[in-house]
Amino acid sequence: MSKKRVMFIASTGGHLKELLQLESMFENYEYCLITEKTKSNMYLKEKYKDKVHYLIYGTKHHILSYPFKLLTNCFISLYYYLRYRPDYIITTGVHTAGPMCCIGKILGSKIIYIETFANMVTKTSTGKILYYISDQFIVQWESMKKLYPNAVYGGWIF
Repeated sequence: MSKKRVMFIASTGGHLKELLQLESMFENYEYCLITEKTKSNMYLKEKYKDKVHYLIYGTKHHILSYPFKLLTNCFISLYYYLRYRPDYIITTGVHTAGPMCCIGKILGSKIIYIETFANMVTKTSTGKILYYISDQFIVQWESMKKLYPNAVYGGWIF
């Protein structure tokens, strides 16, 4: 029996750090890891070799360039999606993961979204959208079940 194909995707920084807490799961799947290309995470290429791929870094705080970077990342995401055809997409967010999850949902992947540990009482922008398309929406704080009633409380990743 072949292993399930799983794409792990997160923006750089804390979201990526949370996602990497799931590293012990990687070997159970035919996997790839996708994040944004920054100096701080270039070590991933050495560690995961051809299993890691990068999107263009850009946040909504880069007002002039963000729309172009987001659009470009949508096309890059489509390329990686078609290349790997994951059965599952697992993400801790944020903007980098949104387009990939939407593509995956349209093309038949199961979406597992883990709301960030950083939010105890407010929704993230990505969470607000992916809550409605995720096959499983996981929160790390019991208090978040009030905001996302159909979520699964999974406890802390850390």
